Amino acid sequence: MNLLSLLLTSMLAPSSVNSLEQKTNVSSALIRKLLPLAIPLLIKAMTTNASNQSGALSLLGALSQHKSTNTMDDQIKTADTQDGKKIVGHILGNDYDNAIGQLSRQTGMETSQVASVLAALAPALLSGVSAANTQAAKPAQTSGLDLGSLLGMFGGVAPQQAQTQESSAKDMNGMALLSLLSALSK
Repeated sequence: MNLLSLLLTSMLAPSSVNSLEQKTNVSSALIRKLLPLAIPLLIKAMTTNASNQSGALSLLGALSQHKSTNTMDDQIKTADTQDGKKIVGHILGNDYDNAIGQLSRQTGMETSQVASVLAALAPALLSGVSAANTQAAKPAQTSGLDLGSLLGMFGGVAPQQAQTQESSAKDMNGMALLSLLSALSK
Protein backbone atom coordinates (compact mmCIF):
# COMPACT_ATOMS: atom_id res chain seq x y z
CA MET A 1 0.00 0.00 0.00
CA ASN A 2 1.49 3.41 -0.93
CA LEU A 3 1.55 6.43 1.35
CA LEU A 4 -1.27 8.15 -0.53
CA SER A 5 -3.45 5.11 0.13
CA LEU A 6 -2.41 5.09 3.77
CA LEU A 7 -3.30 8.78 4.14
CA LEU A 8 -6.64 8.29 2.43
CA THR A 9 -7.44 5.22 4.52
CA SER A 10 -6.62 7.10 7.70
CA MET A 11 -8.60 10.20 6.68
CA LEU A 12 -11.57 8.16 5.49
CA ALA A 13 -11.73 6.15 8.72
CA PRO A 14 -15.09 6.65 10.45
CA SER A 15 -13.48 8.45 13.40
CA SER A 16 -11.66 10.92 11.10
CA VAL A 17 -14.75 11.55 8.98
CA ASN A 18 -16.83 12.05 12.14
CA SER A 19 -14.27 14.55 13.43
CA LEU A 20 -14.36 16.43 10.13
CA GLU A 21 -18.15 16.40 10.17
CA GLN A 22 -18.24 17.82 13.71
CA LYS A 23 -15.55 20.42 12.95
CA THR A 24 -17.04 21.65 9.67
CA ASN A 25 -20.77 20.85 9.85
CA VAL A 26 -20.43 19.13 6.46
CA SER A 27 -22.14 15.74 6.11
CA SER A 28 -20.00 12.63 6.28
CA ALA A 29 -21.36 11.54 2.89
CA LEU A 30 -20.01 14.71 1.25
CA ILE A 31 -16.70 14.41 3.10
CA ARG A 32 -16.33 10.83 1.80
CA LYS A 33 -16.88 12.13 -1.74
CA LEU A 34 -14.38 14.97 -1.31
CA LEU A 35 -11.36 13.31 0.29
CA PRO A 36 -10.47 10.84 -2.51
CA LEU A 37 -10.42 13.80 -4.90
CA ALA A 38 -8.82 16.42 -2.66
CA ILE A 39 -5.94 14.49 -1.10
CA PRO A 40 -4.31 13.48 -4.42
CA LEU A 41 -4.82 17.05 -5.69
CA LEU A 42 -3.03 18.48 -2.64
CA ILE A 43 -0.20 15.92 -2.88
CA LYS A 44 0.25 16.72 -6.57
CA ALA A 45 0.36 20.45 -5.81
CA MET A 46 2.95 19.85 -3.05
CA THR A 47 5.01 17.83 -5.52
CA THR A 48 4.88 20.66 -8.03
CA ASN A 49 5.81 23.19 -5.35
CA ALA A 50 8.75 21.06 -4.20
CA SER A 51 10.13 20.70 -7.72
CA ASN A 52 12.42 23.69 -7.20
CA GLN A 53 14.83 24.42 -4.37
CA SER A 54 12.89 27.29 -2.80
CA GLY A 55 9.62 25.34 -2.93
CA ALA A 56 11.28 22.28 -1.39
CA LEU A 57 12.79 24.36 1.40
CA SER A 58 9.45 26.05 2.03
CA LEU A 59 7.70 22.68 2.23
CA LEU A 60 10.39 21.28 4.52
CA GLY A 61 9.85 24.29 6.78
CA ALA A 62 6.10 23.67 6.86
CA LEU A 63 6.64 19.97 7.55
CA SER A 64 8.95 20.79 10.46
CA GLN A 65 6.08 22.74 12.04
CA HIS A 66 3.57 19.90 11.67
CA LYS A 67 4.89 16.80 13.41
CA SER A 68 1.92 15.62 15.43
CA THR A 69 1.91 11.95 16.24
CA ASN A 70 -1.67 12.00 17.52
CA THR A 71 -4.28 9.94 15.74
CA MET A 72 -5.75 11.46 12.61
CA ASP A 73 -9.11 12.13 14.24
CA ASP A 74 -7.42 13.84 17.21
CA GLN A 75 -5.40 16.01 14.85
CA ILE A 76 -8.57 16.98 13.00
CA LYS A 77 -10.42 17.73 16.25
CA THR A 78 -7.66 20.06 17.42
CA ALA A 79 -6.76 21.51 14.00
CA ASP A 80 -6.19 25.24 13.79
CA THR A 81 -8.42 25.94 10.79
CA GLN A 82 -6.90 29.39 10.27
CA ASP A 83 -3.50 27.72 9.91
CA GLY A 84 -5.13 25.06 7.73
CA LYS A 85 -6.57 27.73 5.43
CA LYS A 86 -3.10 29.27 5.06
CA ILE A 87 -1.61 25.82 4.37
CA VAL A 88 -4.14 25.07 1.63
CA GLY A 89 -3.68 28.54 0.17
CA HIS A 90 0.08 28.07 0.09
CA ILE A 91 -0.14 24.57 -1.38
CA LEU A 92 -2.58 25.55 -4.14
CA GLY A 93 -1.21 29.06 -4.68
CA ASN A 94 -2.76 30.85 -7.65
CA ASP A 95 -4.83 27.74 -8.43
CA TYR A 96 -6.72 27.94 -5.12
CA ASP A 97 -10.03 29.29 -6.47
CA ASN A 98 -9.93 27.01 -9.51
CA ALA A 99 -9.14 23.91 -7.43
CA ILE A 100 -11.83 24.67 -4.83
CA GLY A 101 -14.34 25.32 -7.62
CA GLN A 102 -13.41 22.10 -9.40
CA LEU A 103 -13.77 20.07 -6.19
CA SER A 104 -17.10 21.79 -5.53
CA ARG A 105 -18.44 20.82 -8.96
CA GLN A 106 -17.16 17.24 -8.66
CA THR A 107 -18.75 16.68 -5.25
CA GLY A 108 -21.85 18.88 -5.34
CA MET A 109 -20.56 20.75 -2.29
CA GLU A 110 -20.57 24.51 -1.79
CA THR A 111 -17.13 26.07 -2.27
CA SER A 112 -17.24 27.24 1.36
CA GLN A 113 -17.78 23.63 2.48
CA VAL A 114 -14.84 22.40 0.39
CA ALA A 115 -12.62 25.15 1.79
CA SER A 116 -13.74 24.37 5.35
CA VAL A 117 -13.00 20.64 5.09
CA LEU A 118 -9.60 21.24 3.47
CA ALA A 119 -8.67 23.76 6.16
CA ALA A 120 -9.60 21.27 8.88
CA LEU A 121 -7.54 18.43 7.39
CA ALA A 122 -4.50 20.32 6.07
CA PRO A 123 -2.47 20.30 9.32
CA ALA A 124 -3.05 16.54 9.69
CA LEU A 125 -2.07 15.99 6.06
CA LEU A 126 1.21 17.83 6.61
CA SER A 127 1.84 15.77 9.76
CA GLY A 128 1.34 12.60 7.71
CA VAL A 129 3.76 13.74 5.00
CA SER A 130 6.17 14.96 7.69
CA ALA A 131 6.15 11.53 9.32
CA ALA A 132 6.91 9.89 5.97
CA ASN A 133 9.68 12.42 5.29
CA THR A 134 11.15 11.76 8.74
CA GLN A 135 11.11 8.01 8.09
CA ALA A 136 12.76 8.59 4.71
CA ALA A 137 15.54 10.61 6.33
CA LYS A 138 16.36 8.04 9.04
CA PRO A 139 19.31 5.74 8.49
CA ALA A 140 18.43 2.13 7.76
CA GLN A 141 19.72 0.88 11.09
CA THR A 142 17.31 2.98 13.16
CA SER A 143 14.13 2.60 11.13
CA GLY A 144 14.66 -0.55 9.13
CA LEU A 145 14.02 1.54 6.01
CA ASP A 146 16.16 3.77 3.88
CA LEU A 147 14.89 6.20 1.26
CA GLY A 148 15.22 3.58 -1.43
CA SER A 149 13.13 1.13 0.55
CA LEU A 150 10.56 3.80 1.33
CA LEU A 151 10.29 4.81 -2.32
CA GLY A 152 10.00 1.18 -3.31
CA MET A 153 7.34 0.50 -0.72
CA PHE A 154 5.24 3.62 -1.26
CA GLY A 155 5.85 4.31 -4.90
CA GLY A 156 6.02 0.85 -6.38
CA VAL A 157 9.58 1.49 -7.56
CA ALA A 158 11.82 -1.50 -8.25
CA PRO A 159 14.50 -1.90 -5.53
CA GLN A 160 17.42 -1.17 -7.87
CA GLN A 161 15.64 1.90 -9.29
CA ALA A 162 14.82 2.97 -5.73
CA GLN A 163 18.50 2.67 -4.74
CA THR A 164 19.43 4.83 -7.74
CA GLN A 165 16.78 7.36 -6.73
CA GLU A 166 18.07 7.25 -3.15
CA SER A 167 21.64 8.01 -4.22
CA SER A 168 20.49 10.82 -6.47
CA ALA A 169 18.22 12.24 -3.79
CA LYS A 170 21.06 12.30 -1.25
CA ASP A 171 23.27 14.09 -3.75
CA MET A 172 20.73 16.83 -4.47
CA ASN A 173 19.56 19.23 -1.76
CA GLY A 174 15.79 18.89 -1.27
CA MET A 175 15.40 16.12 -3.81
CA ALA A 176 14.62 13.44 -1.20
CA LEU A 177 11.43 15.24 -0.36
CA LEU A 178 10.56 15.67 -4.02
CA SER A 179 11.14 11.96 -4.62
CA LEU A 180 8.91 11.11 -1.69
CA LEU A 181 6.16 13.42 -2.90
CA SER A 182 6.47 12.09 -6.43
CA ALA A 183 6.06 8.58 -5.12
CA LEU A 184 3.00 9.73 -3.19
CA SER A 185 1.30 11.12 -6.26
CA LYS A 186 1.62 7.94 -8.34
